[in-house]
Amino acid sequence: MTDTTGLPHWLDGKRWDGDGTRTSPVFNPATGAVTAEVHLASAADVDTIVASSRAAFTEWRRASLTTRVNVLFAFRELMHAHREDIARIITAQHGKVFSDALGEVGRGLEVVEFACGIPHQLKGGHSEQVSTDVDVHSVRQPVGVMAGITPFNFPAMVPLWMFPVAIACGNAFILKPSERDPGASLLMAELWAEAGLPDGVFNIVQGDKEAVDALLTHPGVDGVSFVGSTPIARYVYETGAQAGKRVQALGGAKNHMIVLPDADLDAAADAAVSAGYGSAGERCMAISVLVAVEPVADALIDKIRTRIADLTITDGMTPGADMGPLVTAMHRDRVAGYVQRGVDEGATLLVDGRDVTVSADGREGGFFLGPCLFDHVTTAMDIYRDEIFGPVLSVVRATSYDDAVRLVNENAYGNGVALFTRDGGAARRFEFEIEAGMVGINVPIPVPMAYYSFGGWNDSLFGDTHVHGPEGVHFYTRGKVVTTRWADPVTRGPDLGFPTHT
Repeated sequence: MTDTTGLPHWLDGKRWDGDGTRTSPVFNPATGAVTAEVHLASAADVDTIVASSRAAFTEWRRASLTTRVNVLFAFRELMHAHREDIARIITAQHGKVFSDALGEVGRGLEVVEFACGIPHQLKGGHSEQVSTDVDVHSVRQPVGVMAGITPFNFPAMVPLWMFPVAIACGNAFILKPSERDPGASLLMAELWAEAGLPDGVFNIVQGDKEAVDALLTHPGVDGVSFVGSTPIARYVYETGAQAGKRVQALGGAKNHMIVLPDADLDAAADAAVSAGYGSAGERCMAISVLVAVEPVADALIDKIRTRIADLTITDGMTPGADMGPLVTAMHRDRVAGYVQRGVDEGATLLVDGRDVTVSADGREGGFFLGPCLFDHVTTAMDIYRDEIFGPVLSVVRATSYDDAVRLVNENAYGNGVALFTRDGGAARRFEFEIEAGMVGINVPIPVPMAYYSFGGWNDSLFGDTHVHGPEGVHFYTRGKVVTTRWADPVTRGPDLGFPTHT
């Protein structure tokens, strides 16, 4: 359905080139070859797209809930029918293995299904006779034109966290996907059009910082949702808020997994490998720090090393692939630089993925980096403090449960955390004491279902609202309270045309 050789914007239900003066290459990470050129919007292009969205919002907000839900159900069916097409585009431009890409689409579809129930989510409250002949009711109404600025690591799922809910609530939505892998966004736009969404309700602006800044400061944009690194999340939040916009900005993470001495070590090792190296570690919920509460560290590390040796690292479309390449050569080299920094800082590099090679079928130029495993990592090291966003797992040894919890709570981030144990009392205490927005008990990647909301604490979130679920509905709507008084016809008599009661 989508020709990915040229990737333009999406305006009023069709592709649009904009001024077309600037483009950026899109790579196949498995080969290193340029496969497309994405257009980069100018500020004037953003003006045009925002004007379209504002005009569309005026009509779409008046659409009945039944009309909106019918479009959403049609979009859901089309997304399901074309989920493999979307997944293939993701693998071709991001590099993650095909099964991961399919899973990403599936998790995004859950939010579409949640949005299909928007009539229930938008029900207000009513209080009768708060005073004599006075009633009060509340409603939630759409905010206006909302923008989403999304990262490269989930080119379908993260946008799907945002725009189904925003559109279901009656807003118009402008998506600014990552310029590294924007192909999936255009296919989803085509599916919206086929589902019957009016032109302009969903637009796409491709671009880089120039487009982001234009959206953040544009007077026609009412709110912005963002997912990305913490420094950029802080910038987005401060810039958008200063411009008077509603902003939710989800930042980076340094997700910990604590393993207590009573844990099932085989299950913990399986979880550490899948959560640490899945999607080449390019997940905001990836486990990057394994906190082993002694005396389990040595035994657990041995099990992890055994599992790493069995991983198949190759092109994500190859059957049986466990891990694909990183998204760009620059990012691969950045991650490899952190591996060397860890060695220089004194950590013990047990598994060095920098030596991995994938030579079959012209993959010699691919952006591959194998799993890396460090032991004896301390909280003073850069590999512990910084979000690396690659296949690097650091083992920190803790002396007790209290030591492990203190270590996690002192970290600047508070996105996700997991505990592996057989002790229900320890798990209950952990749930209460840990300072993070998403907690897993014997679950390494505790991403909430669509009817809950996703988001972290501390430097992992700027703003006070998480994405999708009830908080997503709250973000994309504004509350209004209406107080009414109507004269009682019994007491007013025939002057209003009502019968007189005696």
